[in-house]
Amino acid sequence: MKNNLLTFIAILFISTLLVAFTPISNTKPKPKFVVVLDAGHGGKDPGNRGGGFNEKDIALSIVLKVGKELEKNDNIKVIYTRSNDVFIELDKRADIANDAKADLFVSVHCNAHNSQAYGTETFVLGLHRNQANFEVAKRENSVIFLEEDYDITYDGFDPNSPESYIGMQIMQEEYLDQSILLADYVQKKFTKELRRNDRGVKQAGFLVLRQTYMPSVLIETGFLTNREEGPFLNSSNGQSKMADAIVDAIKDYSGSINMAALDNLESNAPVAVTTVDAPTAFEDAFEGITFKVQLAASSKKLEPKSSNFKGLKPVFREEEGKFYKYYYGATSSYNQIQDLQKKAKSKGYKSCYVVAFKDGKKITVNEALKSQGK
Repeated sequence: MKNNLLTFIAILFISTLLVAFTPISNTKPKPKFVVVLDAGHGGKDPGNRGGGFNEKDIALSIVLKVGKELEKNDNIKVIYTRSNDVFIELDKRADIANDAKADLFVSVHCNAHNSQAYGTETFVLGLHRNQANFEVAKRENSVIFLEEDYDITYDGFDPNSPESYIGMQIMQEEYLDQSILLADYVQKKFTKELRRNDRGVKQAGFLVLRQTYMPSVLIETGFLTNREEGPFLNSSNGQSKMADAIVDAIKDYSGSINMAALDNLESNAPVAVTTVDAPTAFEDAFEGITFKVQLAASSKKLEPKSSNFKGLKPVFREEEGKFYKYYYGATSSYNQIQDLQKKAKSKGYKSCYVVAFKDGKKITVNEALKSQGK
């Protein structure tokens, strides 16, 4: 009995020492990258039935395949607005994303037309600039007529009235750049890897995107009314290919905003600083336009010193919405900014891209190149 007691005391003493001298990690686990996947339509809303197919079923199948692949990544958390054939109001879909504090909202749909139109297009929120974009938005927004008290929920919004869109408050404005970036990745995956017809990145007034507080896109995966594209999208093989392309685009996007890379930059050994040689003159200078190279966007506030950005300088940090954006260089010459982009890529910023500003406001590079101030 005495021996058992001594043995118990010895074990207790050793256990106490082990606990006392076990180092406690102060490292907080990094938050996961949250992606909300939204399968368009559902339940009593079938979506379009072009070619005899059901948009709601195809969209759900693609979304579930996307989610299954993303869930294999331990750094990504996937949330579905619906995972089966149920009807979810448009504003509820946005609520799901906002409540989850999502990093991305991706809504998947299929297109339809009274012709043999074909190809993929990805939308971000904005005011449509032509009748075709208006028709797509009008069709997708008409689902609100299936909701109770829709006129109250959406403040009298009428999907069929152009005036309703003109009066739409663009709540996504601060996330527009990131939304366009994701949309561009999606379209490139569809067109370059799957050889789908590229109908481009577009803006239109989609209610499902209007109230999300994060980068958001609506993907039209193709036309069910097209005699070839419809059967392709309705097939398991076609859905898998489209899903894989969306997965790759989301991964490229999450890599491009470079959160993990930025977290590690401060611990990297300082890099020898190299300066940018400023040419004496440029014949392609655009008056009133400033081009910069966007290196990364992150929730992490990092000092924009060259040693934190692999020797690149000058680097500028600007706060936009939830992100800090980091830019390299500033010039009115498009040729020079292309050279700086090449240099940034050679330093490891493979996903960096050129942005343009006019009078302090961001514009598209195409708008800059077409500006009359050249």
